[in-house]
Amino acid sequence: MTRPDFWDRRESAQETVAEVSAIKNVLEPFARLERQVDDFTVLGEFAELEGDKSALYVESEQTWPDLLKAIDNLELVSFLSGKMDRNNAILTVHAGAGGTESCDWCGMLLRMYTHWLEKRGYKYEIVDIQPGEEAGTKYATLTVQSEFAYGYLKAEKGVHRLVRISPFDANKRRHTSFASVDVLPEINDDINIEVSDSDLRIDTFRASGAGGQHVNRTDSAVRLTHLETGIVVTCQSERSQHKNKSNAMRILKARLYDLEDQKRRAEHAAESAAKGDNAWGNQIRSYVLQPYQLVKDLRTDAETSNVSAVLDGDLDQFIIAWLRAGQPASR
Repeated sequence: MTRPDFWDRRESAQETVAEVSAIKNVLEPFARLERQVDDFTVLGEFAELEGDKSALYVESEQTWPDLLKAIDNLELVSFLSGKMDRNNAILTVHAGAGGTESCDWCGMLLRMYTHWLEKRGYKYEIVDIQPGEEAGTKYATLTVQSEFAYGYLKAEKGVHRLVRISPFDANKRRHTSFASVDVLPEINDDINIEVSDSDLRIDTFRASGAGGQHVNRTDSAVRLTHLETGIVVTCQSERSQHKNKSNAMRILKARLYDLEDQKRRAEHAAESAAKGDNAWGNQIRSYVLQPYQLVKDLRTDAETSNVSAVLDGDLDQFIIAWLRAGQPASR
C-alpha cells in the first residue's frame, strides 16, 4: 500500500484495502485482548498481595466479567473460518404450508431479521418481496452488506415453525405455521462464474407495491430465468431496470455457485439436504406462543421463554449456540 503506483489500478487497490481491513478486524481485537489479559494479571497479583478487602481486589472482581466477555467474543470470530463466512449474505424468507397463516408468519420472520440486522448495524436492502393475498408476506429476499454477514446468518438456514392461537380464526383455535429461510453467500468477483445472455430468459415488468409514479408506470422490475437449471431470480427494489438486472445477476450467480457446491458435497450430505421440506418434521426451531411461551432451537437445545424479545430481533443466543456447537463450516 506504500508503493507510489498503488492506486494506479483502483479496483485492485480497493480489494487490497478491504483485505487489510479484514485482517485488522481480527488482529487488533486480539492485540487489545492480549493487553487486557496482561493488565489483569498484574492487577490480580497486586490484589492478592493486598488481600480481599483492598480496592484493587474489588477492581479485579469488577473487571473479570468484562474480560471473560471479550475472550468469548474473540473466540466466536474463530468459529467463522469457512471460505465464505466473511462475505455479504443473501437472505430469503419463504412462506410454507398453511396459507394465510404461513404468510403472516413469514412477515413476522422478515420483521425479526430486519430488527436483528438493524441492532447490529448491518446494511441491508429488500430486493424482492411478494405480499400475501390476505396478510403477511409470501416471500422476501434481502441482501445484507457486512463483514461476516454470511458467517452469522447461515445459522438461520432451515424451516421455522410457529404455534399460536390464530388471529385469523374466529373460533380461536391453535394453528401451526411454517416458513423456510435460505441463506447464500454473495459471490466475490475473484470467483469466476460465467453467465451469458444466451443462458438466460430476461423478462421485465412493472414493480408491485408502493414506489412512486416512476415505479408504477415503467417496466423497471427484472426477472432472470437460468434456462439450464430453471433458477428464477426477481429484483424490483430499484427504479432503474439496469440496477435491478445487476442485483438480480448477483443473486443468480450466488445461487449457481451454491448449486455447484451442493453437487460437489452431495456425498457428504450437503447442508441444503438437511433443510428438508417446508413443513412438519423438518424444522430447525420452534416458536410456541400458546399454550405456553417458548422458543427452542432443535439442533442445539438452546431455548428461552422470552418469545417477544426473540421476535423483536434478539437472535444472538441461538446463532452463537449453533456456532459453538461445532457445525461444519459451509461453502
